[in-house]
Amino acid sequence: MSQGNTEGTETRQDPASLSALHPSPDGACPVRDLLDHIAAKWTTLVLLALEQEPRRFNTLLRMLPDISRRMLTQSLRDLERGGFIDRTVFPTKPPAVQYALTPMGHSLMGPIRSLIGWAEANETALNAARARYDAAQA
Repeated sequence: MSQGNTEGTETRQDPASLSALHPSPDGACPVRDLLDHIAAKWTTLVLLALEQEPRRFNTLLRMLPDISRRMLTQSLRDLERGGFIDRTVFPTKPPAVQYALTPMGHSLMGPIRSLIGWAEANETALNAARARYDAAQA
């Protein structure tokens, strides 16, 4: 049987560049896992806040005024679990906690900065495309 077009359906081979998007035999997909992780609403902003230097929790709260304490705590835990940040507890009264990017976290900042640059360079075109689409839908 051919893999060509049949009434309303189309079958294509996946391009080699998309092979990383398919789960391995154990069900893991590193690309999807990473995108799920960094696409979380606050993750990228937390990473950007930690890019220049380690920060304490309350400093991060001030830098990200729209985030709740609970969401910042969860974001920091997720980033620590993923190996992107380290949490250091200092033996003071009360204990002081500081968060810093790990080497892996620093290595992720290059691609994030590239994406930010792309978004800034294409902001006008993106807004125009949305406006055209919305006008066509109205």
